[in-house]
Amino acid sequence: MKAGIHPNYTKTTITCACGATYEVGSTKENLRVEICSNCHPFYTGKQRIVDTGGRVERFRKKFGNYGS
Repeated sequence: MKAGIHPNYTKTTITCACGATYEVGSTKENLRVEICSNCHPFYTGKQRIVDTGGRVERFRKKFGNYGS
């Protein structure tokens, strides 16, 4: 590999919105995520609506009670 062209690879902390923290290697520092394996419905088996930016409300406003 060429010297001086690659970013620094260091240990960093990833913090989830649920409060879980993980220490991993990355080129960025102190990452924040909305969903991790600790709170994701696929891994937990619990179904919940993960609303990012009001998508569910916009859909309901646009289509209303279309299927009901």
